[in-house]
Amino acid sequence: MLGFLQGFAYGLFLTCVPWCLLGLANPRLAVPTERPGRLQVIFRYCLVIPFLSMLLWLTSLWGGFGPSLAGWLAGLVAIAVALPVERRWYRWRERRHRKRLEARLEAEANRRRAEQEREAREAGVAVLDPANPPVEADDLVLALCRAKQALLEVRRPDLAIQADRLYSRYCHVMAVLEGRFDRSELAFERSRTLVTEVCLGAVDNLTSMASQARGVVGLDGDFVRRRLEREGERLTVEERIALKRRLELIEGTERRLRHLAARNESALTVLDDTAVAMARIETGRPQASVATDQALEELRRFVGRAERYGRSGQR
Repeated sequence: MLGFLQGFAYGLFLTCVPWCLLGLANPRLAVPTERPGRLQVIFRYCLVIPFLSMLLWLTSLWGGFGPSLAGWLAGLVAIAVALPVERRWYRWRERRHRKRLEARLEAEANRRRAEQEREAREAGVAVLDPANPPVEADDLVLALCRAKQALLEVRRPDLAIQADRLYSRYCHVMAVLEGRFDRSELAFERSRTLVTEVCLGAVDNLTSMASQARGVVGLDGDFVRRRLEREGERLTVEERIALKRRLELIEGTERRLRHLAARNESALTVLDDTAVAMARIETGRPQASVATDQALEELRRFVGRAERYGRSGQR
């Protein structure tokens, strides 16, 4: 066994020079990491592996046996065999890290979605369930369900809540219109058409938001920023440029999403204004035959006369 270790140490040490030269020419051939560099080649084949071979050689000296041919041959092919194994290990670790990151993002999205829905319920906002649309839902409500489902698929529950708010405003405005006008009236039909057009424009914005968010669904801005801050000095120029470009894509998409969200907020404000304006319209006939102020004054006079009637009766 000690002879095998001595031969293995000799063979491993002899292969450091050719592998180092090969790695300096093309780092991907000699380093198993995803983003190899020449500094990694020098560190691996000028420090780490020579140190390991020297440690094995010193450990096997005390037995007094000479190096074996099998150990020497094993040392010659050790790096060639170890590189594919290391590459598989690095890829497995990268896949596991990616799955953990996706699971963390999914859990965070579910948490934010649950929090948004809870806040919506507390604020009196109706929550749409894309899988189970409301009974007798019209085309607009179905379009809102589809837009919300698209936003949830790209893990943006913070934007999907706008579909719930639009649905609540739409139902409220339609209830006000039905309370103020008859369905056969031209004013009702005109108002309903305008409200529907405003809501359809907001639905288009939600659909556009889902399409743009889908382009960066796999990018984590916080992870990119942390990597630039922690590994800024160790990154190569190409890696730093790629990370900054990735961050610019995320930030640009977020700006466009905020712009579309602001347009939907304007649509919500218009719907609120419509509901308030329609609620002020008095279309029904008054129930009182006289004005309220006049009725109050007559009631005060009656009460005063009733007190005098009581005094005269006591006499």
